[in-house]
Amino acid sequence: MPALPSTHSLRKFGWAVGLPGLALIVGVATPFLASRTERRLDETAGPVVRATAETGLEPWLRLNVRGRDLIATGEAPNEAGRVAALDRLKRLPGLRHVVGRIGIVEDASPFVWTATRTSPERIELTGNRPVEIGPRALAAKLAPELPSETRIVDQAKAARGAPPDFSAASAFALEQLKPLAPGASATIADTTVSLSGEASTVADYEAVREALAHPPTGFTMGKVDLRPAVTPDFRFAVTRERGGNLVLSGNVVSETAREEIRALADDAADGATVDDRMQTARGLADGIDPTTLGRFAFQLSSLLQDGSVTYADSRLSVSGTALDGQAIGEIDALLRDGRPSGTRAGPVDLAAMPLSPYRFMVRRESDAVTLTGHLPDGATRDRILATLRPRFFRERIVDKSRIAEGAPPNLAGAVEAGITSLAMLATGDIRLSDRSLALTGDSLYRESAGRFEADLARRMPAGWQAQAEVKPPPGTTLDDPAACRNSFDRAMNGSRLVFAPGGVTLRAEFYPTLDAVASAAKACPGLRIEVTGHADPAGAASAPKPALDAGVENTSSAESGKPRDADKASKPVVAKADKPHAKPADPKPASAKDGKDKATVDKAAKEKDAKAEAPKEAKPAEPEPDIARQRALVIVEYLLQAGIPADRIVAAPAGRTNASGQGVGLALRS
Repeated sequence: MPALPSTHSLRKFGWAVGLPGLALIVGVATPFLASRTERRLDETAGPVVRATAETGLEPWLRLNVRGRDLIATGEAPNEAGRVAALDRLKRLPGLRHVVGRIGIVEDASPFVWTATRTSPERIELTGNRPVEIGPRALAAKLAPELPSETRIVDQAKAARGAPPDFSAASAFALEQLKPLAPGASATIADTTVSLSGEASTVADYEAVREALAHPPTGFTMGKVDLRPAVTPDFRFAVTRERGGNLVLSGNVVSETAREEIRALADDAADGATVDDRMQTARGLADGIDPTTLGRFAFQLSSLLQDGSVTYADSRLSVSGTALDGQAIGEIDALLRDGRPSGTRAGPVDLAAMPLSPYRFMVRRESDAVTLTGHLPDGATRDRILATLRPRFFRERIVDKSRIAEGAPPNLAGAVEAGITSLAMLATGDIRLSDRSLALTGDSLYRESAGRFEADLARRMPAGWQAQAEVKPPPGTTLDDPAACRNSFDRAMNGSRLVFAPGGVTLRAEFYPTLDAVASAAKACPGLRIEVTGHADPAGAASAPKPALDAGVENTSSAESGKPRDADKASKPVVAKADKPHAKPADPKPASAKDGKDKATVDKAAKEKDAKAEAPKEAKPAEPEPDIARQRALVIVEYLLQAGIPADRIVAAPAGRTNASGQGVGLALRS
């Protein structure tokens, strides 16, 4: 049994026995007493806080009680208000110390307010807050835009200079923060809203991008640094539909990459529509360039009538209907030898079918003429190239056509007809689809724009249909005489308008020059033009005699060779006396009577012959214009129909001709 402590030991150390109990009592009582002190101090300071509220506004003074100390914050409207509030606080009973952190409301320019998502449950507000909106009022306005568990901590300072509708703009900014990951921030600087951060999901990124396109009224979007979410299943696909339309689906790594891929798609669609269904997301394997991947996918899709090129799990696969028989081998070779770095060849599932519809196109641009689509054989290709070269000798001819069976009859003839019209356009194209041809483009001259469809229809082979949509150039007016003279010289450009021997019918090759002259004259009201026709070279067939009012577009009757009434009237009359006399009978001895009768007969015969030789009286026919003047009149008639006023163009007088080797002359008159 242990020994009991002695009485001396109890006397010496007995006070220490109660220390644990005393500490427990103090530990329990101190928070209780402190909380009672803080509550009492908070209650006594309440009237001081409420006294800082202006009519209808929230109090600007904010207090934080710590034991017997007060930490005062907020922005006083002026220095006097700040001093008065601190003085009243210092006189509170039971107060030990006041920490004054009260500022003065100032004008903020620029007025900047920032909301930062520091965690999924916390958003901090910093910068400037409108002086008329207190922190509690602002938090109440913004709360509906956030999940209920998210807390707003307002550390912003009240300031003057807030933009109108700040409440709407701040609510809009906070709404965009809601789907973003922690670290995101939204800033309002005067009337500009900026946003940065990373989307939590692919759908969130698209939703925020859509919302940012419609900022509040009176505000504009500034810098937007919105990073897409990472997707573990990054995919990209190009689908070519029947008719050539393209559908883009899957993912794209950024908006910059989207713009580059869209540009590639527009070029690959070649006038067809592009449906962009891509969603922005990160997750493309390292080392793969998105633009290079897109370009390769479009290259493969160009070898399909319909089908898809898909990138998934680093593999490229192709399915659908091949463009033609040789396309299957070309796709296999591209997947084997031409894949972008970092990709693998996937499965290929292709079928070969006849082309339907059968298409071919010739496009004219400023410096090149490009052939695309299909032709039945090399001979047809050579024939078309031979048609192109003399008409487009200044442009590069780029042949991207392919060979395939199934071409409609007379395809080469239809293409040649279209090329003839295309040569008279500034830019444009002809598109053949089965047995129809469409011509579109911009006309060099306003006068000829409306004539293309009718001209094209006349040249098309039997069984083909044609339509034209040609835009005229914009009209301009020049007042500078020197510039007008230069414009006229450029229109002529050394052209020689030479009619066929004996003919007065406009040739097709005249139209571009005449249209250019009409455009120059209409743009320059000061130009006066004289047209001089040309005669035929020596030894040429005699000129026909057409009617003076022969039409410009249809003058076949002028060359029919049928005499007019005036022709008949002007022909000399052949007298009956010109006919050979009958052979006289054998002479017989004449009696006196016979001599008398013979004298009478001879006299009568002479009178009859004299009457026969006398010309019949007839109304003289009007002299016809010579062929040179007829040609000048035909040119004048065309230019009048093209819109040149009648007082600004005349034909040269009869008898004046231009050198036959130079053709029709068009000259400016002073």
